[in-house]
Amino acid sequence: MNIAEMDFPFPAAHAGNVFGQFDCHMKKMEKTLHVTLIFRDDKLKLIGSEKDCRRAKEVVDELLKLSERGNIITEQNVNYALSLSMNDKVSAMSDLDSEIICHTVMGKPIKPKTKGQQDYVRMISDKMIVFGVGPAGTGKTYLAMAKAITAFKANEVNRIILTRPAIEAGEKLGFLPGDLQSKVDPYLRPLYDALYEIMGAETFMKNMEKGLIEVAPLAYMRGRTLDNAFVVLDEAQNTTPAQMKMFLTRIGFGSKAIITGDMTQKDLPDGTRSGLDDALRVLRNIDEIGVCMLTSQDVVRHPLVQKIVSAYDEYEKKKEEKARKKRVAGRTGDRK
Repeated sequence: MNIAEMDFPFPAAHAGNVFGQFDCHMKKMEKTLHVTLIFRDDKLKLIGSEKDCRRAKEVVDELLKLSERGNIITEQNVNYALSLSMNDKVSAMSDLDSEIICHTVMGKPIKPKTKGQQDYVRMISDKMIVFGVGPAGTGKTYLAMAKAITAFKANEVNRIILTRPAIEAGEKLGFLPGDLQSKVDPYLRPLYDALYEIMGAETFMKNMEKGLIEVAPLAYMRGRTLDNAFVVLDEAQNTTPAQMKMFLTRIGFGSKAIITGDMTQKDLPDGTRSGLDDALRVLRNIDEIGVCMLTSQDVVRHPLVQKIVSAYDEYEKKKEEKARKKRVAGRTGDRK
């Protein structure tokens, strides 16, 4: 293998941000791309094969662009840039931070961090009903909530309705104390958390008292027609087909509905079909309905979450392949 060297200028002011504390980002790039990076006197030298050096330069250039636009470079940014570089698509990062949806109450901008998230956000803007399906940590619910609050503040809708099926995650909690609201609040806590962070607790409570923001279990949707509302159905993998049909037929004029779910985290009783599975099959050919399938590459939580999701995906694939081979062997044995 021919060893190549590449030298190009690199602004020292951005070196700490791009290369990370104690050069942790630089070391990750070196290990992943099989190159050596040497930064000295406003110059960066790359040593490795010509192809690896080219990839490393593309990754560094994209991270530098993000840094120059005022972003703090995180391990997730580096991991995502490296994964894109393997498919020669690292340039897709260029405009990710240009689409700011809104700001949190603390002033932090909320924006897509991956191409999948960007497609999801754009689809929400363009379609009346959008299914956001993907593993934990891909921002399905959070981005939908940000879009809902933005539409509400811009007077595009009159109210926000957030709902999810009230199903325990693999355990029985028994009878909970308090009034009806106290009983359902634990199931809806993730929605409250996002609203507090984006809108602020005081503003949220004022709008909730006026009935402009409603957080309720899915069972409360029956018999209603939701006009001029932004409706988010979370944890849709835990709906039954009847519940999903009931929810989708609530949508009225001037409304938008976002349905989010993770097909790998169903809490339904054994043998019960998921309404999300059914809906994706039945509605896939309707133009006004968008489906965005997010992957482990779009996970924006701690990098360990991405590894956990990928490990489970790989395990499920192996299990399905093993079951398929067992079924084939069984059919072959029957014919004999």
